[in-house]
Amino acid sequence: MSQAVFSLARILVVVLFCVSGFQKLMNPAGVATLVAGKGLPYPQVLAYLTIAAELGLGLLIALGFYARTASVLLAGFTIATIVVFHNFWSMSGEAARLNQIQALKNLSIVGGLLMIAAAGPGRFALNRR
Repeated sequence: MSQAVFSLARILVVVLFCVSGFQKLMNPAGVATLVAGKGLPYPQVLAYLTIAAELGLGLLIALGFYARTASVLLAGFTIATIVVFHNFWSMSGEAARLNQIQALKNLSIVGGLLMIAAAGPGRFALNRR
């Protein structure tokens, strides 16, 4: 029973990334515009890397295929999004409040990803590394 719950939890941690990555895949130009708006170089390249991180790594974790490695990579990606896109400490008013909520949500997700990295994918996975 606990292995089934663990596998369900592994999947639920990455649902957000899979859905978001798929939505971004449907509009990579919009993602590139958001990236460019933050002053980052190579917005088209970063847009596709974002899609690969969210959708690709999210699916690997959900399937339990190289889940430890994918979890560490996705945790790093998520921390980067906090620093670049949800930098509430440099904002004020409602924008600061909303971005702080997003940053804290992302930080909580990083905790879940690191638990997957530490514990592995569980019994119900394509590989159990």
